[in-house]
Amino acid sequence: MSNLPIFDVAGSALQAQSVRMSTIASNLANADSVAGSADAAYKPIEPIFQATPNAQDPSLTGVKVKEVTTTGAPPIKRYEPSHPLADADGYVYSPDVDPVAQMVNLISASRNYQAGVEVLNTAKELALATLTMGR
Repeated sequence: MSNLPIFDVAGSALQAQSVRMSTIASNLANADSVAGSADAAYKPIEPIFQATPNAQDPSLTGVKVKEVTTTGAPPIKRYEPSHPLADADGYVYSPDVDPVAQMVNLISASRNYQAGVEVLNTAKELALATLTMGR
């Protein structure tokens, strides 16, 4: 923990948004994957955020990733009997991942991450300015 709670709070936001971007990357990477059964199909994931009061100043609240969970969206069943992964009935299963929605979420996560970096930079500049006041 730092002496200035703002660094802890902003740092927690950076960590949370980093996890969010990683889950989006995983979803996009697997958007076109297929499997021979619904159970084997990739399941899209998303982080669940939880507010966490700062230990030094409970009036300030950071954020943490409580868990990374599957979205619960059932896989898409497509009839492709010639596909090597098709089941006995000729179906393959792909995840229900909307690449456009994932990209919108990625842009949002990226902007939130950038905002956290700006908070850290501003806090650092103010702390340095405070240190030089006595000169």
